[in-house]
Amino acid sequence: MRGADPRVVLGLHRSRHERRLLTGALDLGVTALDTSTNYLGFRSHQVLAQTAGDLLPKFTVSTKVGYFPRPGGAEHSLDPVRLHAAVEQAAGDLGKEPDLVLLHNPEHSLREAGPHGQELLAEACAALDDATGKGLCAAWGIASWDPSSLVGLIDPTIPRPATLMVRAGLLVGARTLDAADALIKGWNLDPSEVWGMSPFGGSTSDPVWAKIDPRVFLGDSRQLSCVQAAFIAAYHLPRVCTVAVGTDEPAHLGELLGALVADVEERTVQEYRSLLRDRSRDQPA
Repeated sequence: MRGADPRVVLGLHRSRHERRLLTGALDLGVTALDTSTNYLGFRSHQVLAQTAGDLLPKFTVSTKVGYFPRPGGAEHSLDPVRLHAAVEQAAGDLGKEPDLVLLHNPEHSLREAGPHGQELLAEACAALDDATGKGLCAAWGIASWDPSSLVGLIDPTIPRPATLMVRAGLLVGARTLDAADALIKGWNLDPSEVWGMSPFGGSTSDPVWAKIDPRVFLGDSRQLSCVQAAFIAAYHLPRVCTVAVGTDEPAHLGELLGALVADVEERTVQEYRSLLRDRSRDQPA
């Protein structure tokens, strides 16, 4: 990989939030955690503080706001007052101000917003920008599972996020990759300001991983496992410098760290992107 060194963030989406995982991550040199207000049944922050409060100062911690509990489930909101309060609560529950707060899947509410979408997004971003200015978090950004609906809303009226988190890896479709690239260009984001998530599309045990060999993306590092090759390829689909990945096993995290020394052939990545676009054009809408 050219440019900045790739970074790994321990994502807690499916994690059991066990102390041994956090200590194992620290032993491996992974010092960044990513969670969300709604993870672990809206208890992620409290459980982290209870089980590993003494360890949290050793990590940079990112979290997300946008989902809120309601009877029987969760709801999404871009209401700036609720978002600001959620950032404040996150700092209180964690026992420290988050290093980064991400607006979580704004597209969830924007799909229903119609012509008011840009205004809603601008107000939501301004709320996080204001929370950052007041010291409730060190920085703010956007995490989007499906960024395509955001592309048409980007202009100078939308505050610029410090970080954009999008899906990354071989299971991400052409439309999502192109939308991510459009947002990166629209906000003039450096790769160091872009994070990838879900590099294995949910699980390395998915049957798809037995059918493909991601090592075709590697130059002289074919000795890596298929899992390692898929992981390092995710840093190029789209171009990111940080990937958040979840696991309950420090050994798995260590295996992924071993992939960071590999080089990915950019020409192969571009050929793959072209194939994806051709395939998406051939498919019916």
